[in-house]
Amino acid sequence: MKICLVQTDIVWQDVTANIATAESLIEQAPEADLYVLPEMWATGFCMNPTAETFSAAEQALAWMKAFSARHGQTIMGSLPWREKDENRATNRLFVVGHGAVTAVYDKRHLFGYGGEKACYQAGSGRTIVEIGGLKVLILTCYDLRFPVFSRNFAAAYDLVVYVANWPESRQMAWQTLLKARAIENQCFVCGVNRTGNDPVCHYAGGSMLIDAYGKTLADFDANVQAATITLDVERLRHFRQKFPVLADADAFTLH
Repeated sequence: MKICLVQTDIVWQDVTANIATAESLIEQAPEADLYVLPEMWATGFCMNPTAETFSAAEQALAWMKAFSARHGQTIMGSLPWREKDENRATNRLFVVGHGAVTAVYDKRHLFGYGGEKACYQAGSGRTIVEIGGLKVLILTCYDLRFPVFSRNFAAAYDLVVYVANWPESRQMAWQTLLKARAIENQCFVCGVNRTGNDPVCHYAGGSMLIDAYGKTLADFDANVQAATITLDVERLRHFRQKFPVLADADAFTLH
């Protein structure tokens, strides 16, 4: 499976500019089975979403559908979302393939320190989706700090993807926790962050792809960029058979 990490500098509340950036980066990168965009990639990490914000998110999702239909590949990224018949808003991670939404995940751990809890409603469960023959757990930013929620019970997934707006001030935590999640869950971990600035924070990118040994397969600097990496799935499965750590994990139930 080939995965493309798409690290963008999100222009605040400018969906047209952000779509153009995503398109340009993807066109320049080698072809992939899965393209991963950052958290709230079309609007920025907005804590006071308006009707215009949700309209921009709808426009961004329409582009994701058109892209996937045109290329026959899968793309994912989160958007501030509100269903037309509901008042609640969520930070929703969309997986889109062949022109349609194939899976969604509403961010479970909302970033209270940044005011996210006041503006969005938390999701309740995990989402694992099959892409290119791999089982993929999809999570969002602050979820990275909570290892119990990402625990890989009985090798339920092969890859976990975190989309993020993770500030430079906590970059060391980002790098360390991504590696920890890969090692403890015997899986590939993909973390796609943004770069640049919004009205509150500075972001230094640092998108990463890590294998189950903790080896870094991709490590971005702070520049806008995209890269396509091939995941050696057979090597992962051989490692799990040879060194079955997950079989010795503690059993518990998520609530």
